Amino acid sequence: MICVRDSLETPQLPASLVRRPQVAVRPVRVADRPDAAFARFAPRRSLFYRVPKRAIDIVGAACLIVFLSPVMLGTLAILLFTTKGKPLYRQRRLGLLGRPFWMVKFRTMVPDAERYRDLVENEVNGPVFKNRRDPRITRFGKILRKFSIDETPQLFNVLAGTMSLVGPRSPIPGEVDLYEPWQCERLSVKPGLTCIWQVEGRCDVPFLDWVRMDIRYARSRRLATDLAILLKTPWAVITGKGAY
Repeated sequence: MICVRDSLETPQLPASLVRRPQVAVRPVRVADRPDAAFARFAPRRSLFYRVPKRAIDIVGAACLIVFLSPVMLGTLAILLFTTKGKPLYRQRRLGLLGRPFWMVKFRTMVPDAERYRDLVENEVNGPVFKNRRDPRITRFGKILRKFSIDETPQLFNVLAGTMSLVGPRSPIPGEVDLYEPWQCERLSVKPGLTCIWQVEGRCDVPFLDWVRMDIRYARSRRLATDLAILLKTPWAVITGKGAY
Protein backbone atom coordinates (compact mmCIF):
# COMPACT_ATOMS: atom_id res chain seq x y z
CA MET A 1 0.00 0.00 0.00
CA ILE A 2 1.34 3.46 -0.87
CA CYS A 3 1.79 5.54 2.31
CA VAL A 4 4.08 8.30 1.11
CA ARG A 5 2.75 11.12 -1.05
CA ASP A 6 4.33 11.15 -4.48
CA SER A 7 6.46 14.19 -5.16
CA LEU A 8 4.55 16.67 -7.27
CA GLU A 9 7.38 19.06 -7.91
CA THR A 10 8.81 19.65 -11.37
CA PRO A 11 10.51 16.37 -12.33
CA GLN A 12 14.30 16.44 -12.34
CA LEU A 13 15.05 14.61 -15.56
CA PRO A 14 18.36 12.83 -16.17
CA ALA A 15 20.20 13.84 -19.29
CA SER A 16 19.56 10.47 -20.90
CA LEU A 17 15.82 11.14 -20.91
CA VAL A 18 15.89 14.64 -22.29
CA ARG A 19 14.44 14.74 -25.77
CA ARG A 20 16.80 15.77 -28.53
CA PRO A 21 15.77 18.47 -31.00
CA GLN A 22 13.72 17.05 -33.88
CA VAL A 23 13.05 18.26 -37.38
CA ALA A 24 9.76 20.11 -37.50
CA VAL A 25 6.95 18.31 -39.30
CA ARG A 26 4.14 20.22 -40.97
CA PRO A 27 1.02 18.43 -39.69
CA VAL A 28 -2.20 17.79 -41.51
CA ARG A 29 -4.89 18.97 -39.13
CA VAL A 30 -7.65 16.60 -37.98
CA ALA A 31 -10.16 19.33 -38.84
CA ASP A 32 -9.18 18.96 -42.49
CA ARG A 33 -10.40 15.34 -42.50
CA PRO A 34 -14.21 15.00 -42.56
CA ASP A 35 -15.87 11.76 -41.56
CA ALA A 36 -15.90 10.67 -45.19
CA ALA A 37 -12.10 10.64 -45.24
CA PHE A 38 -12.20 7.85 -42.65
CA ALA A 39 -15.44 6.21 -43.74
CA ARG A 40 -14.10 5.39 -47.17
CA PHE A 41 -11.81 2.86 -45.50
CA ALA A 42 -14.54 1.16 -43.49
CA PRO A 43 -15.70 -2.26 -44.69
CA ARG A 44 -19.46 -2.68 -44.34
CA ARG A 45 -20.74 -4.81 -41.50
CA SER A 46 -24.29 -6.10 -41.28
CA LEU A 47 -26.69 -5.82 -38.38
CA PHE A 48 -25.88 -9.46 -37.62
CA TYR A 49 -22.44 -8.21 -36.53
CA ARG A 50 -23.17 -4.74 -35.14
CA VAL A 51 -26.14 -5.60 -32.93
CA PRO A 52 -24.53 -8.61 -31.14
CA LYS A 53 -21.26 -6.67 -30.77
CA ARG A 54 -23.03 -3.78 -29.07
CA ALA A 55 -24.91 -6.22 -26.84
CA ILE A 56 -21.62 -7.85 -25.84
CA ASP A 57 -20.18 -4.40 -25.09
CA ILE A 58 -23.07 -3.42 -22.82
CA VAL A 59 -23.35 -6.73 -20.95
CA GLY A 60 -19.60 -7.24 -20.77
CA ALA A 61 -18.83 -3.71 -19.55
CA ALA A 62 -21.60 -3.86 -16.92
CA CYS A 63 -20.41 -7.22 -15.60
CA LEU A 64 -16.77 -6.08 -15.50
CA ILE A 65 -17.69 -2.91 -13.61
CA VAL A 66 -19.45 -5.00 -10.96
CA PHE A 67 -16.65 -7.59 -10.82
CA LEU A 68 -13.86 -4.99 -10.69
CA SER A 69 -15.66 -2.52 -8.43
CA PRO A 70 -13.55 -3.44 -5.34
CA VAL A 71 -10.36 -2.82 -7.32
CA MET A 72 -11.68 0.41 -8.82
CA LEU A 73 -12.95 1.76 -5.49
CA GLY A 74 -9.70 0.79 -3.76
CA THR A 75 -7.69 2.52 -6.47
CA LEU A 76 -9.83 5.62 -6.16
CA ALA A 77 -9.31 5.71 -2.39
CA ILE A 78 -5.52 5.32 -2.68
CA LEU A 79 -5.30 8.06 -5.29
CA LEU A 80 -7.32 10.41 -3.09
CA PHE A 81 -4.76 9.97 -0.28
CA THR A 82 -1.50 9.73 -2.24
CA THR A 83 -1.78 12.31 -5.00
CA LYS A 84 -2.88 15.87 -5.41
CA GLY A 85 -5.35 16.79 -8.09
CA LYS A 86 -8.28 14.76 -9.34
CA PRO A 87 -7.91 10.95 -9.15
CA LEU A 88 -9.68 10.59 -12.50
CA TYR A 89 -8.08 11.99 -15.64
CA ARG A 90 -10.04 13.06 -18.71
CA GLN A 91 -8.37 13.31 -22.10
CA ARG A 92 -9.77 14.27 -25.48
CA ARG A 93 -9.43 11.34 -27.88
CA LEU A 94 -10.61 10.58 -31.40
CA GLY A 95 -12.99 7.71 -31.93
CA LEU A 96 -14.99 6.24 -34.78
CA LEU A 97 -14.38 8.19 -38.02
CA GLY A 98 -12.24 10.70 -36.14
CA ARG A 99 -15.05 11.98 -33.93
CA PRO A 100 -13.78 13.45 -30.62
CA PHE A 101 -14.86 12.17 -27.21
CA TRP A 102 -13.64 12.38 -23.63
CA MET A 103 -11.82 9.27 -22.41
CA VAL A 104 -11.61 8.66 -18.65
CA LYS A 105 -8.87 6.84 -16.78
CA PHE A 106 -7.23 6.79 -13.36
CA ARG A 107 -4.47 9.38 -12.93
CA THR A 108 -1.01 7.82 -13.20
CA MET A 109 1.09 10.96 -13.71
CA VAL A 110 1.83 14.07 -11.69
CA PRO A 111 -0.52 17.03 -12.25
CA ASP A 112 0.33 19.18 -15.28
CA ALA A 113 2.33 16.28 -16.77
CA GLU A 114 1.75 17.62 -20.28
CA ARG A 115 3.81 20.71 -19.39
CA TYR A 116 6.88 18.50 -18.98
CA ARG A 117 6.32 16.23 -21.97
CA ASP A 118 8.84 18.07 -24.16
CA LEU A 119 11.52 17.34 -21.54
CA VAL A 120 11.12 13.58 -21.91
CA GLU A 121 12.56 11.60 -24.81
CA ASN A 122 10.13 9.65 -26.97
CA GLU A 123 11.34 6.06 -27.28
CA VAL A 124 8.82 5.14 -29.99
CA ASN A 125 9.14 5.93 -33.68
CA GLY A 126 6.01 7.49 -35.07
CA PRO A 127 3.28 9.88 -33.88
CA VAL A 128 2.86 8.29 -30.43
CA PHE A 129 4.65 9.03 -27.17
CA LYS A 130 6.06 6.33 -24.91
CA ASN A 131 8.99 6.22 -22.49
CA ARG A 132 9.61 3.15 -20.37
CA ARG A 133 11.15 5.28 -17.58
CA ASP A 134 8.94 8.34 -17.88
CA PRO A 135 9.68 10.29 -14.64
CA ARG A 136 6.24 11.92 -14.74
CA ILE A 137 4.60 8.63 -13.79
CA THR A 138 4.02 8.25 -10.05
CA ARG A 139 5.08 5.18 -8.09
CA PHE A 140 1.48 4.01 -7.74
CA GLY A 141 0.85 4.95 -11.35
CA LYS A 142 3.46 2.43 -12.49
CA ILE A 143 1.52 -0.34 -10.74
CA LEU A 144 -1.76 0.80 -12.28
CA ARG A 145 -0.23 0.83 -15.77
CA LYS A 146 1.51 -2.51 -15.32
CA PHE A 147 -1.82 -4.30 -14.83
CA SER A 148 -4.00 -1.93 -16.90
CA ILE A 149 -5.98 -0.91 -13.81
CA ASP A 150 -5.73 2.72 -14.92
CA GLU A 151 -7.89 1.89 -17.93
CA THR A 152 -10.81 0.33 -16.03
CA PRO A 153 -12.84 3.60 -15.92
CA GLN A 154 -13.03 3.34 -19.72
CA LEU A 155 -15.66 0.67 -19.16
CA PHE A 156 -18.02 3.60 -18.67
CA ASN A 157 -16.96 4.87 -22.11
CA VAL A 158 -17.98 1.47 -23.46
CA LEU A 159 -21.40 1.75 -21.82
CA ALA A 160 -21.79 5.24 -23.29
CA GLY A 161 -21.04 3.89 -26.77
CA THR A 162 -17.93 5.99 -27.48
CA MET A 163 -15.74 2.92 -27.10
CA SER A 164 -16.04 -0.84 -27.51
CA LEU A 165 -14.53 -3.72 -25.57
CA VAL A 166 -12.56 -4.67 -28.69
CA GLY A 167 -11.08 -2.11 -31.06
CA PRO A 168 -7.93 -0.09 -31.78
CA ARG A 169 -6.46 2.22 -29.15
CA SER A 170 -8.02 5.69 -29.32
CA PRO A 171 -5.44 8.30 -30.41
CA ILE A 172 -5.16 11.91 -29.28
CA PRO A 173 -5.79 14.58 -31.97
CA GLY A 174 -2.13 15.60 -32.10
CA GLU A 175 -1.13 12.07 -33.08
CA VAL A 176 -3.65 11.87 -35.90
CA ASP A 177 -2.45 15.24 -37.19
CA LEU A 178 0.82 13.46 -38.08
CA TYR A 179 -0.72 10.32 -39.61
CA GLU A 180 -0.03 9.38 -43.18
CA PRO A 181 -3.31 9.01 -45.16
CA TRP A 182 -3.26 5.21 -45.13
CA GLN A 183 -2.87 5.14 -41.33
CA CYS A 184 -6.28 6.83 -40.92
CA GLU A 185 -7.91 3.49 -41.70
CA ARG A 186 -7.42 2.48 -38.07
CA LEU A 187 -10.07 5.09 -37.20
CA SER A 188 -12.63 3.43 -39.45
CA VAL A 189 -13.83 1.35 -36.48
CA LYS A 190 -14.80 2.26 -32.92
CA PRO A 191 -11.82 2.32 -30.50
CA GLY A 192 -11.66 -0.29 -27.79
CA LEU A 193 -10.08 -1.44 -24.55
CA THR A 194 -8.26 -4.31 -26.19
CA CYS A 195 -7.28 -5.42 -29.68
CA ILE A 196 -4.61 -7.38 -31.53
CA TRP A 197 -1.93 -4.89 -30.48
CA GLN A 198 -2.77 -5.21 -26.78
CA VAL A 199 -2.55 -9.01 -26.75
CA GLU A 200 0.60 -9.21 -28.89
CA GLY A 201 3.08 -7.02 -27.05
CA ARG A 202 1.53 -3.56 -26.62
CA CYS A 203 4.25 -0.90 -26.28
CA ASP A 204 6.94 -3.38 -27.39
CA VAL A 205 5.34 -3.40 -30.86
CA PRO A 206 6.76 -0.78 -33.30
CA PHE A 207 4.25 1.86 -34.36
CA LEU A 208 3.99 0.77 -38.01
CA ASP A 209 3.35 -2.85 -36.99
CA TRP A 210 0.82 -1.59 -34.46
CA VAL A 211 -1.06 0.32 -37.19
CA ARG A 212 -1.00 -2.69 -39.50
CA MET A 213 -2.47 -4.84 -36.71
CA ASP A 214 -5.31 -2.34 -36.24
CA ILE A 215 -5.99 -2.21 -39.97
CA ARG A 216 -5.96 -6.01 -40.13
CA TYR A 217 -8.61 -6.02 -37.40
CA ALA A 218 -10.67 -3.32 -39.15
CA ARG A 219 -10.75 -5.31 -42.38
CA SER A 220 -11.41 -8.77 -40.96
CA ARG A 221 -13.35 -8.12 -37.75
CA ARG A 222 -16.18 -10.45 -36.84
CA LEU A 223 -17.64 -11.80 -33.64
CA ALA A 224 -15.29 -14.79 -33.59
CA THR A 225 -12.31 -12.42 -33.82
CA ASP A 226 -13.64 -10.22 -31.00
CA LEU A 227 -14.27 -13.20 -28.72
CA ALA A 228 -10.80 -14.63 -29.42
CA ILE A 229 -9.18 -11.29 -28.48
CA LEU A 230 -11.29 -11.02 -25.32
CA LEU A 231 -10.20 -14.51 -24.26
CA LYS A 232 -6.52 -13.60 -24.73
CA THR A 233 -6.76 -10.29 -22.89
CA PRO A 234 -6.75 -11.55 -19.25
CA TRP A 235 -3.39 -13.29 -19.76
CA ALA A 236 -1.96 -10.17 -21.41
CA VAL A 237 -3.12 -8.09 -18.43
CA ILE A 238 -1.77 -10.52 -15.82
CA THR A 239 1.66 -10.79 -17.45
CA GLY A 240 1.86 -7.04 -18.08
CA LYS A 241 3.99 -7.57 -21.17
CA GLY A 242 4.77 -4.28 -22.90
CA ALA A 243 2.72 -2.24 -20.41
CA TYR A 244 4.32 1.01 -19.21
